[in-house]
Amino acid sequence: MSKEITSKAFLSTGPNIKDYIYQTGFGNRFSSEAVPNILPKGLNTPQRVKYDLYSEQLNGSSFIASRRDIRHVWMYRIRPSTSHGHVSTSEMNTHIESVFSSANQNVEVLATQESWDPFPLPSQHTSDGIDFVCGIRTVGGQGDPTLREGLAIHIYSADSSMTNSAFCNNDGDLLIIPQTGRLNIQTEMGWMMVHPGEIAVIQAGVRFRVLLPDGPSRGYIQEVFGVHYDLPELGPVGSNGLALPQDFQSPCASFDIDNSNWRIVYKLAGQLHVCDQNHTPFDVVAWQGNLVPYKYAIEKFVNLANVEKDQADPTVYCVLTAKSKIPGVSLTDFLIFTPKWVTTSNTFRPPYYHRNMSTEVMGLIYGEYGGSSHKLKPGGLSYEASYMPHGETYETWRYATTRELAPERICEGTAAFMFHISVPVFLTKWVLGGEGAGRRHSHSSQDEPLDSFQPHFLDHVEEVNLELKAAGLPSLTSSGGKK
Repeated sequence: MSKEITSKAFLSTGPNIKDYIYQTGFGNRFSSEAVPNILPKGLNTPQRVKYDLYSEQLNGSSFIASRRDIRHVWMYRIRPSTSHGHVSTSEMNTHIESVFSSANQNVEVLATQESWDPFPLPSQHTSDGIDFVCGIRTVGGQGDPTLREGLAIHIYSADSSMTNSAFCNNDGDLLIIPQTGRLNIQTEMGWMMVHPGEIAVIQAGVRFRVLLPDGPSRGYIQEVFGVHYDLPELGPVGSNGLALPQDFQSPCASFDIDNSNWRIVYKLAGQLHVCDQNHTPFDVVAWQGNLVPYKYAIEKFVNLANVEKDQADPTVYCVLTAKSKIPGVSLTDFLIFTPKWVTTSNTFRPPYYHRNMSTEVMGLIYGEYGGSSHKLKPGGLSYEASYMPHGETYETWRYATTRELAPERICEGTAAFMFHISVPVFLTKWVLGGEGAGRRHSHSSQDEPLDSFQPHFLDHVEEVNLELKAAGLPSLTSSGGKK
């Protein structure tokens, strides 16, 4: 068969747009064949693979990692991935940052609340055709991928499909959240169609390309360095709840025979590198392992919350988590906010005022969400700095403390998310005012006059003095202090 294929031949086992098939389960060791009886039995590297395919392993963990932490995949492909031309650096996208420290003049830490209007689609500003890779803009991050520690937050805005090009991020795993437009993602392990309201995770080292079946697309990305996303532990919750393992979907093997020219773009330490080759990188006929891209529909999330009184911690909305090097502390939690019932009595129901060790970066996929002093719009973003105070407006507080409580449904028609990051985050100069960023809103003192929060305690001084007197304590002075 191969002797009959010309240099421009193209054959594909890929699905039609309506015929995507997935394997289900989180962290499974899958096996998949696009041609039956390819996978070797009882070993990974037979002397000769059927049909003279090449054996190739992609490792996403150290060789001596615990069995639970091993992440790898064996691929059986038409050509090995070593078959490519010279690798050189590229300036095709200079808006990607990877080193987040005070030594990098392109980033800084702000001890404020910030929010941004929806980031523009390419058609809304100058564009000669921007694909997924060229449309990435770094919002902020922490750490350094060369140390295998930290993370980065990006947005993407693209209007062109990746044609005869593939991307491979060697710095970390990518959590991709489309907000506008579907992403038709071809990976070495097969195809995934990812809709707004779904997320996709593509691990470090996996080559992929993004097609745009609906035209211009926009969304969010969180990248973690040196670790993989995992499901959070359930503790006393038990076996069920939050994101169910069976609701995660991974692609099935699919391959192309394409002998035209392709360009591979690698990201390493934040720098893009390119090489050319005379065939497609998507020629994996069969594979087996657990380093496999996956997607998840957030509407399937099983919400947990307090049913009688008080508020639960935000971790009850956690879909995925990534560990830090500190035991018991996550690097980042990916939280979602979807429709649910609130039934608590004698409880302040909006987000309470808090100062949190974590940095909170939030986005809105669709619907309406006003979980703080500012309202997000779909495609926008908000940032709240580590340990800095934030919460609802005075008007919201006043209403929430005087209203009559009854069971109610909230977040109807809404999908919002939060990156709950355990470390301070550096923001890029681009997101703080660069060309193509969404319009920025600073929320100094929550954009309200300093006297907007009324000290209602002082309306009760006489009652307080009676309580103090009954307890044998000094009464309050006219200035509010004790005698």
